Amino acid sequence: MAESKRLESTPASGEINRRAFFAKIGLGSLAIAAAGTAGFAYQYLSPNVLYEPSPIVNLGKPEDFALDSVTMDPNAAIYLVHIAEGFFALSAICTHLGCLTAWNQELGMIKCPCHGSEFTRTGVKIAGPAPKPLPWLKTWVSDEGELMVDRSTDIHPLQFLRI
Repeated sequence: MAESKRLESTPASGEINRRAFFAKIGLGSLAIAAAGTAGFAYQYLSPNVLYEPSPIVNLGKPEDFALDSVTMDPNAAIYLVHIAEGFFALSAICTHLGCLTAWNQELGMIKCPCHGSEFTRTGVKIAGPAPKPLPWLKTWVSDEGELMVDRSTDIHPLQFLRI
């Protein structure tokens, strides 16, 4: 009779008892946690690279820029200035809080629309909260005869590119 009770308490084929059910739930939870951990570990170990545009900008032929002109390239955030001494490039980013400045032709100065800093066309600070003048950028002529500017390389002021 004890044997018959034991046979009755065992589940029929295809049925799951309570212990097996919770064991499968536990193993499934562990598998999901392991997969999440593996995903985070992969993300942590994979390289985190920022793809930025090249700091070198091609502005075109020198003859495209009139004498005594200030030309802004808003995509590169630079000014190309052509005066009697030659060409030079300035950063168009204000040294105060990084706003994009604007050339005001009527006043003959570069103005920051955010906090009112004012600069001459050579980048010298005239007024406002900017702590430094606008930096001069490395400028040269390529082998094809086009003006090139390196936005990542500051140079000392008054180094003109004479063509």
